[in-house]
Amino acid sequence: MRQRNTAPAEESAARSAGGGPASRQHATRWLVRFGYDGAGFAGWARQPGRRTVEGVVRDGLRRYRLVRSPEQLRLEVASRTDRGVSARANALTLTVALDGPPLLRALNGIAPELYFTAATRVAETFRVRRAVRRTYRYFEPWSGDDVGRWVSAGRLFCGRVDVRSFGRAIPASEPCWRDVESVEVTSRPGGLTVEVRAPSFVWGMVRKIVGALREVDRGRLTLSRLETAIAGKQRLSLPMAEPEGLVLWEVEYPQDWEVSWRGPNRHQASFEATARDVLWRRRQVLDALRGGAERGVAGGSGGSRRSGVESD
Repeated sequence: MRQRNTAPAEESAARSAGGGPASRQHATRWLVRFGYDGAGFAGWARQPGRRTVEGVVRDGLRRYRLVRSPEQLRLEVASRTDRGVSARANALTLTVALDGPPLLRALNGIAPELYFTAATRVAETFRVRRAVRRTYRYFEPWSGDDVGRWVSAGRLFCGRVDVRSFGRAIPASEPCWRDVESVEVTSRPGGLTVEVRAPSFVWGMVRKIVGALREVDRGRLTLSRLETAIAGKQRLSLPMAEPEGLVLWEVEYPQDWEVSWRGPNRHQASFEATARDVLWRRRQVLDALRGGAERGVAGGSGGSRRSGVESD
């Protein structure tokens, strides 16, 4: 049977949470899978005067009257990503008096860059940071001809790793161990994908690992020195890869997801289309500039040669 619903989904959910029948329901603790485009955020954690994922989520929940107080909400997140880092499937827990489908509809109305894709009920004692596994992917622009150096360096990270060389703000006095399941490097058109799988990570760990692989590829770091640092016998000073290429790909739990989002909604679809249009236009501009430069060199006109001499 077709149901009539003349109000937007987020407004309907807000009425239910604020004063309708749902407000009299027992509040439920939910585990929610969500993703976001990190380009428009200064990271996950709230910061005064800056747009963050957590800040936008909390503001949206208050705006739609989905919670009455921060104490009731108890918002917690699996991974606190840095500025510019995106997520395909981060996870958070929150407590609201909504069923799964209306909760996902309401959450997906908060901001077009946020995608809440699945939810399941959990116990009050559930801790979202105790995930079974986390997977990150880093997209590395690369035009080299020997991916073997990247692959060989990545394989060294399988097992126990002293992360003092591969994290930020870690005391140097004692080894800090993390178990790494794998660092796999695969080729893709125009670049590489570096996938890192582990139960837990320290701050900046994936970007430091990518930085180490770059150093090996450029000949500034040998595999033997890298292996020594992984074993905790040496500490390296490594550059960090840029945050924009990093995506939190998956956070895994033993629970199955009860409900899934069938989106995107029209605001999310519009955001995605606009973002793709911007990228397409930027590519055309860059191709045009490159083409102009190539014509200036190949054309051999006197004017072009004189311009080159004058600019020198």
